[in-house]
Amino acid sequence: MADSDFICDNHFIYVFELILKNPNLIYNIRHLNFGHGKITFDKMTKNCHSFLKFLCISCNSISSLYFYLSTYVDNALNDKYLPQLINSQHNLKKILFGYSNFTLYNSLLSLKNSNCSNTLVTIIFYYIDFESIDILKEVFEQLNALESIHLICCYSLNANFIRQIVNINKPFKLKSLILINEKLNIESLQLLFQKSSDYLENFGSLYRLNESELLLESIMKYCNKIKILEVNARLNNQDIYQVFNLINNIQQNLNYLSINVISVINYRNQQTDYFELSSIILLNLGQILPFKLEYLNLRLVINPNDLEVFLKNSQNTIIKKLVITNIQYQTWDILPYIKYVKKYIFKKKRVEYLAIKEVSWPSRVGKELFSLKDEMKEFKLHNIQVLRFDDLYIDFCDFIKEID
Repeated sequence: MADSDFICDNHFIYVFELILKNPNLIYNIRHLNFGHGKITFDKMTKNCHSFLKFLCISCNSISSLYFYLSTYVDNALNDKYLPQLINSQHNLKKILFGYSNFTLYNSLLSLKNSNCSNTLVTIIFYYIDFESIDILKEVFEQLNALESIHLICCYSLNANFIRQIVNINKPFKLKSLILINEKLNIESLQLLFQKSSDYLENFGSLYRLNESELLLESIMKYCNKIKILEVNARLNNQDIYQVFNLINNIQQNLNYLSINVISVINYRNQQTDYFELSSIILLNLGQILPFKLEYLNLRLVINPNDLEVFLKNSQNTIIKKLVITNIQYQTWDILPYIKYVKKYIFKKKRVEYLAIKEVSWPSRVGKELFSLKDEMKEFKLHNIQVLRFDDLYIDFCDFIKEID
């Protein structure tokens, strides 16, 4: 059995008992995805401990370990059993720490004191709070094979965190940085960008960040190798022009682009802002896109005339996967204006996969191009495959976890 995905839920006990009776099922496990859910009763906790101890003894060839911890996990998993599991491995190449509200002190030290120092290639921090973590420098300096570091939606990326990183006496190969809505020290982040400027390839933001304009300026100044850019935030008009400048600056490397201006909606207060901002995006984005994109996702309040301008201006860009979501506030919808999509996409055959979805607000009722069978047949005749939105949409937080 090469791959495994164990989830601690009500069935875990029965699965574990089955494994104990048939240990050969997992002796050669390579990929372990271990999550501790919202379960607090003693029997489950005991079995989680027993399972990890069993893995330490029976499985030493894990190469990819994803360890998710909820707020309900007991400290022993983090402080004792996870470090033991890490230390027992001979060829651990990739590790993810996720959702931990407890100290990662012993788990991080285990990376330094085990075979990991010469085998670990990728480390991912996923929704981790770095507030009480103060051993980053000594740990990272011992990881001799490390090629990529990913910070996905982490907290407390403050001056103390960045001071530890900047003081590391070797390159800090930060490949991914997805920021969330918290107060950021832009001056400190500039030091992080300077330290990682040769490595940062994936950048995104969730919700509106403080000092967005200065943040974007810093990225543009120090990071020109970005391949994945996600703008998933409440932007103002000044911010979006900075996004345009950033896109223009990273054209040569940009391969995945997602712009979502409606991540958090207050319809009554922000309706006009979203109309105007969406219009600015559609009227300006097409002419600054690179020659080729693997993926483009737009989630906007779409005026069909603006959509036509975008499609016309982006005719020279080959887009393998195009995803468009229209949030409706008025009587128009996007589907009757599919003629614009046909006019500018059919002609140059520049899209391979297409998903178009419209969602009405505030009812959140949606419909898709995929449901229009006659339209799908016509697109297929032009070698364009229409897919469901859920099948084509990429959640970059999940996507980045798997790209190495």
